[in-house]
Amino acid sequence: MAKKQKIKPSEEVKQVQESVAEPSGVPVPKKPWSIYDFKTQAVILGVLALVFYFNSFFNEYAHDDGIVIVKNEYVQEGFAGIPKILSRDAYDSYYRQLNTVNQLSGGRYRPLSIVTFAIEQQFLGATSEDKIDSILKQNISYGMQSGQEHKMISDMHVRHIFNVLWYILSVIVLLYFLRYIVFASSPIMAFVAALIFTIHPIHTEVVANVKSRDEIMSLLFMCLTFIFAFKYEENKKDKRMLIAGMVSYFLAFLSKEYAITLLVLLPLALYTFRKYTIQKSIMAFIPYVAVIGIYVAIRLQIVGPAGENADTEVLNNPYLFASPVEKLATEISTSLNYLKLLIFPHPLSADYSYASISYKSFSDISVWLSIIVHAGLVAAMIYLFNKRSVICFAIAFYFLHLLLICNIVFDIGATMGERLIYHSSVGFAIAVAYFLVKGAEKMTPVASGYKALAAVLTVIVVLCGIKTIARNAAWKNDGTLFMADLNTVPNSVLVNANVAAHYITIADDQTDPKQKDDYLFSAIGLLNHALSLHPKFVAAYLNRGIAWYKLDSIDKAKPNFDTVKTLYPSYPTLPGMYKLLSEYYMKNGWTKYGKAGRYAEAIGEFKKGIALDSTNAELWYNIGGALFSEKQYADAIDAWKIALKLQPDYRQAQRGMEAATSAMNDPSVPASSKVRTNY
Repeated sequence: MAKKQKIKPSEEVKQVQESVAEPSGVPVPKKPWSIYDFKTQAVILGVLALVFYFNSFFNEYAHDDGIVIVKNEYVQEGFAGIPKILSRDAYDSYYRQLNTVNQLSGGRYRPLSIVTFAIEQQFLGATSEDKIDSILKQNISYGMQSGQEHKMISDMHVRHIFNVLWYILSVIVLLYFLRYIVFASSPIMAFVAALIFTIHPIHTEVVANVKSRDEIMSLLFMCLTFIFAFKYEENKKDKRMLIAGMVSYFLAFLSKEYAITLLVLLPLALYTFRKYTIQKSIMAFIPYVAVIGIYVAIRLQIVGPAGENADTEVLNNPYLFASPVEKLATEISTSLNYLKLLIFPHPLSADYSYASISYKSFSDISVWLSIIVHAGLVAAMIYLFNKRSVICFAIAFYFLHLLLICNIVFDIGATMGERLIYHSSVGFAIAVAYFLVKGAEKMTPVASGYKALAAVLTVIVVLCGIKTIARNAAWKNDGTLFMADLNTVPNSVLVNANVAAHYITIADDQTDPKQKDDYLFSAIGLLNHALSLHPKFVAAYLNRGIAWYKLDSIDKAKPNFDTVKTLYPSYPTLPGMYKLLSEYYMKNGWTKYGKAGRYAEAIGEFKKGIALDSTNAELWYNIGGALFSEKQYADAIDAWKIALKLQPDYRQAQRGMEAATSAMNDPSVPASSKVRTNY
């Protein structure tokens, strides 16, 4: 009896994938809706993305959505605001409202996603001033971290839906990029890589935070640039592909600066996957150099050169208080955090600003572990370069984007952020997919290996789905987001301040006075902690003053507002805070003293109010009335003159003037009442 011939794993893989070939050379099974088919894979990824992020449709605005969308006057203008968006820093509108200048190193020129917000606004309708004012009153942050609580405008859900649609489009284009270029001979590897990218929970910040659409659009147009560039290399006669590639590349730059990495990645892709020589790979990129030149020229004209930092606020310059050695050590250590979150995405946080990550020294083991890991990755990339290995390309994709956001090469104004690893995660997904599929194919029989792979991926999808959906819920609004993150980053100045602001806001909704006071005292405790970490945090003083004001502790509220005035004299909401205090003194002067006939004490309260807000006509009227009751007619006339100057149609002040003037002309009135004392 003849022995059955054993099939080698490599041959069995071919049998499992037996198929006809597409023009690209990618094997595709003959039967429709096969897992090997692009259409099938795209549908699966699209459905998964929709299921994972469906609950984000019901979210409000959170984090930076406020400063980029809601309070961006150019976005609110719709189509009319697009020229301004294209010709200004991304945060220009916000800076002007804060009465400040650029707070981030080198500025931010990323207009494309903001243009999409303006287009949406054109059809959604302009946000009413009262709604914007309602949101502005809840703004609690300083610098580049800002958000709102409650009462969000009605268009927020539409924007979340669009964000998910952009994400679905981007993962489908990514799948095509992987099938067509990276894994041209293995549609399963391409699918697994795209799947890992699509379901990864670290992307919740990018999708659930509408502002982060710039990340999605950046990667989308970078992938399109790869695709069109490779198609042009296949047929040099089709100049349309070259034009499409260059346009895509320019749009990638207008989305975010990450597009500069294609300076290396596109030639590397041609060298690795098309087997070009190094020289030919570089020459193929030459047309795209013109795009870089055009973008850089526009960027320099609008936001100036990178590296300029007009701000000395630690929340926008997280290493401000670190020595050069501490800065470098912390940057190296923090870089490893990204890889840890890609491998095990828990816990997640929307904020890693000062002082959520403590400064490190070179005696810290995490610094050396990061050096070893990243040095190993670089060594592997160099070793695999001549082998034209897909892993070399994966490491390069991961590492080049990491260099842009780790602060070692460029100061980005933040310690780290989960959205910032979005592009690098493509390299991570490529490498993981490669090793998973290769491992499955080494099993015998290979069919069993694919079943094991399917089982592993099913478990990963379920776990990632649970985490992603739960994290989307945390992104409901600033209150839910930062309360969820408080346990993750308990020493984050901004998280403490944002939770405190949330408590101050919801305190107003409490009908039980004790519950209201409990929320306010909790807010003060969080703000005290924030100020112990960052004694010059302006917004914390402002909100602590508001909390004390709501507790009727005016003597504790005023010093906080005075500190804001000292640290940031032009803070836009400060005049409103002083106006509230002046109105308190006016009310207190009348109800506590004036009604009881204690006019001298009432005058004292009114004077406190006038010292805070000398433009309050009603205060001048009240102090005039108290002076008149004290028979200080000359002083009363002076007070009412000011009231009438501020409000010419103030009839009560006019009548008071007439009465005081009549008294001044009455011979029986003592001379002392006719002399100005300046009270």
